[in-house]
Amino acid sequence: MTTAKLLGLGVLAAGLAALGCDKPADPPKAEAKRAAAKGEHDHGAGPHGGTVMEFGKYHAEFCVDHAKKQATVYILDGKVKSPVPIAADKLLLSIKEPRFQADLVAAPQDGDPAGKASRFVATHDALGKEQEFEGTVGGKVDGTPYLGDFKEEPDHDHKPGGK
Repeated sequence: MTTAKLLGLGVLAAGLAALGCDKPADPPKAEAKRAAAKGEHDHGAGPHGGTVMEFGKYHAEFCVDHAKKQATVYILDGKVKSPVPIAADKLLLSIKEPRFQADLVAAPQDGDPAGKASRFVATHDALGKEQEFEGTVGGKVDGTPYLGDFKEEPDHDHKPGGK
């Protein structure tokens, strides 16, 4: 076969491949592509067993201890592994159902420098309810407003430290 014929067959094959077929995309892959296009991605469980969310240039992990009626939010690096202390006295936790808000007060961890915290804690009676919570964490970090949305999934164990 001549080079011209091979080239022509290659172009024809490429054109047919580009047309594709009417078979729908694999739903999980299609959903992952849509999420990636929106800048979303699955982080898996955080280092404390909580639900991870995007939080501006950081990540944040939402953990709840129903027995203590307490929520803890950890600020994490881009790899969702290490704590990142931020300059904020408090953040705001907004839960959709039951609808309520609570201040997440800075509770510095060992190693956090003075005036910064990588852990924030809120206490509210509604956090004692055994359920999957959905909501938003918001606040100003170095003068820049940040928001992060989260939604716990049913297989989440709700215990700090993943215990």
